[in-house]
Amino acid sequence: IETFCANIVLLNVSNLPFRLQKLKELFIAKFGSAPKFYARAPGRVNLIGEHIDYCGYAVLPMAIEQDILIAAEPVQTQVVQLANTNSSYLDFSTSVNNIQINKTKPQWHNYFLCGLKGIQEHFGLNNPTGMNCLLDGTIPPSSGLSSSSALVCCAGLVTLRANGKTLSKVELAEICTKSERYIGTEGGGMDQSISFLAEEGTAKLIEFSPLRATDVRLPSGATFVIANSCVEMNKAATSHYNIRVMECRLATKLLSKSKGLEWRKMLRLHDVQTKLGVSLEEMLTIVEEVLHPEPYSTEEICKCLGISPEELRSQILTQNMQDVSTFKLYQRAKHVYSEAARVLQFQKICSEAPANALQLLGELMKQSHISCREMYECSCPELDRLVDICLQFGAIGSRLTGAGWGGCTVSMVPTDKLNTFLKNVKKAYYQMDGQRLAVENNSLFATKPGRGALVFVEA
Repeated sequence: IETFCANIVLLNVSNLPFRLQKLKELFIAKFGSAPKFYARAPGRVNLIGEHIDYCGYAVLPMAIEQDILIAAEPVQTQVVQLANTNSSYLDFSTSVNNIQINKTKPQWHNYFLCGLKGIQEHFGLNNPTGMNCLLDGTIPPSSGLSSSSALVCCAGLVTLRANGKTLSKVELAEICTKSERYIGTEGGGMDQSISFLAEEGTAKLIEFSPLRATDVRLPSGATFVIANSCVEMNKAATSHYNIRVMECRLATKLLSKSKGLEWRKMLRLHDVQTKLGVSLEEMLTIVEEVLHPEPYSTEEICKCLGISPEELRSQILTQNMQDVSTFKLYQRAKHVYSEAARVLQFQKICSEAPANALQLLGELMKQSHISCREMYECSCPELDRLVDICLQFGAIGSRLTGAGWGGCTVSMVPTDKLNTFLKNVKKAYYQMDGQRLAVENNSLFATKPGRGALVFVEA
């Protein structure tokens, strides 16, 4: 029965899937009573459109089968008790009236608290419900498949349900996007949007302001394969990601100033294009004219904008950017505008389905990886090697996916060559290295577009 925002699925006890049944048993062993409901939020793979959602541009992800699953029970005390089926993640409990989120050392429970706090604040809950929660996750952590955002989304959904509130999927996605920023990540909303808005069998073009999702039917004859580089990268624990967000913001301001726009009000590269009313190709020409490839010092940025260093620090740079002295603006803007164009081309090819669609899509994926590597500098040697191996063994296109600096690649592989491809990549990348060999079974897998977040209730 699909009643509220997240398709509540009522399941009879006898139908409880094996994983839910096992989670129920562990929950009873842990808390001494049965869960009242279960929430699920999937991870995602971004097929194209990297590092452009926070610049205001559309992206093209799909949900994967791997997910975060939480068994939950509302309780009378105003305490949230969190436990994890993975023993390396320690138990945690806190008062629901005193949510403290530690930005400096992000631990798993802090992502749960982001979702919890987001829902509490949205509804202004003065007397929020306490909860016992047991979490089980199948998304490899720090792999660029959005395990942290899936946890934030799942926690938001659990809190919503436990407090008897309802929201649309779009509202939930927007709240969870904002609330993940409590942990210090300046994300753009792609991960949370696909986690809620995904539908089985289709990728989505996700557009922002206002948030909307359009089905993108992927061509038949190809399968998408995810391969983990086994290099972990935690977005919130590093400055790489937030520096790129700031570089895009500074590029926005310099481009706006050069074109006589109200640069103080401009925050995203998309805003510049909209205000000028020009195409993405024309924006690339403007980047060439206005910005130089050499890094900009803070002094030069102040000079270009006609402001003092104090104003730059207090009005524009965020707290964690105060010590950064140089910024690459040309490269970041060039990546964003070219990548935004690739997303629209990808969607167009999927909808028109020409005879050579797979080759055209593969080419866009390759161009995307080159731009991520050279212009956005968010790749790493292992990701580059993995992309090369995937292309060598038959992928039509391959690129890093997620924030980068580690994590996963996504490759488009002809379905009839899938088994040979998997065997060869395993041999070339995983079996040559003892550490990678230990995790190869969870590191290389084919995936189809999966469904979005759900709540399961036993009938």
